[in-house]
Amino acid sequence: MAALAIAGRGLAMTDTPLIGCSVVDGVATLTLQHPTKPNPITMPLQRALLARLRELHEDRSVRALVLTAAGRAFCVGADLEEMQQAAAAHESLGAWTADFMAELTNPIVLALRELPVPVVCAVNGAAAGAGAGLAMAGDVLLMAQSAYLYLPFIPKLGIVPDMGSSWLLPRRLGRQRAMALTLLGDRLPAQQAADWGVAWACVADDTLQQQARVLARRLAALPAGAALEARRAYDAAERNDLRQQLEYERSRQRELIDRPDFREGVQAFLEKREPVFRSRV
Repeated sequence: MAALAIAGRGLAMTDTPLIGCSVVDGVATLTLQHPTKPNPITMPLQRALLARLRELHEDRSVRALVLTAAGRAFCVGADLEEMQQAAAAHESLGAWTADFMAELTNPIVLALRELPVPVVCAVNGAAAGAGAGLAMAGDVLLMAQSAYLYLPFIPKLGIVPDMGSSWLLPRRLGRQRAMALTLLGDRLPAQQAADWGVAWACVADDTLQQQARVLARRLAALPAGAALEARRAYDAAERNDLRQQLEYERSRQRELIDRPDFREGVQAFLEKREPVFRSRV
């Protein structure tokens, strides 16, 4: 595995970087790119991804993120070879797994959900196991026609879905379909994922990256903090009754309407032009 070291605000690696990173016109792209495997979510890859996400959280030049992958798969979940090695070195594989989930896996999902910018997940191939949760953790899921989601946790391994899948999937699919996919372990092809509302769209394989960038550029033009506000509003709606959600909306409008972005939006409407919102502050 590549050795990782944090150097200032970047990652210095002694081998091929597991996470490619670029920023163009305010749009960051993070690319999972394991050199020899179909992007299993190994501990080194998770460390690199979490470090990159934390960097982007602080980078005020970034206004949108595309999370994608190189190779034939987006992310195939756990590296069973890595787990076998851990089993030989630890008395309890379950305890070892729980520890690195607390250290890396769960913080990655939370880091994506707490980024102050919109996140497009561009899934180029299989998103299996934890990879399915990673794919769904963004705001907009765009899938190549050959891609699919696959949850083998229960039918193949006897464990529960993780990396947020058990929270994210029923909210996108409803409980009935989420339960069926979880118990049966059937693949969910990209077109069906789009038809069922799990994904925003299914696109031709050779246009995935281009269309992801187009979406990201549109999202980058949103008001600063808009993605966080939208996530929090819909998360609140999951736990609130109607009266509580109406009060939530009222309290947020009270604050947001006094911000410069609202004033710019109104002025742009009156002047019949597109609004130009401020950068992140």
